Amino acid sequence: MPDSDDANPPEHARVEPSERLDLVGVGEWKRVSPKYVLVEIVGTIVFGVVVCGGASVLWLLLEQTWALWVGLAVLLMTIINLVFEPRRVRSIGYLLREDDLLFRRGILFQRFVAVPYGRMQLIDITRGPVARWLGLADLKFVTAAATAGVSIPGLAEADAESLRDRLVELAEIRRAGL
Repeated sequence: MPDSDDANPPEHARVEPSERLDLVGVGEWKRVSPKYVLVEIVGTIVFGVVVCGGASVLWLLLEQTWALWVGLAVLLMTIINLVFEPRRVRSIGYLLREDDLLFRRGILFQRFVAVPYGRMQLIDITRGPVARWLGLADLKFVTAAATAGVSIPGLAEADAESLRDRLVELAEIRRAGL
């Protein structure tokens, strides 16, 4: 039988739904570089060309008519992705708070992730070929929970390195206080 204290937590331990994650007035959200749109557009175009090219080969050389429909569907999805790419990139942002880093992304399906500084185990900077050409980098965090990995894409290289150094410093301070 559960303890009555477990069923009714003390008043100070209760969290009202409106108090759980206050996103208004907590600070200034930082966005990724506008150049990151080009990285995403190049990736989308390369994917579309490869899949449409493969579908075309199947249709023309092997006379597979279903491949024509697959190629057209992928072409349509690629065009739709290209239209929404700038808005999707603008939705990516992060906020450094007192105890954690808050990350957001998404237009229709929004995702907010809070990563406590003391739980960060690894902070990694990666650069793809197009991003490197544009002077951009991705900052990836690994925490104890494998499913809580967060990546902030499209940061200027200098910003990524300074943010990495700041987060490593904060993580060491928080872990030392545990």
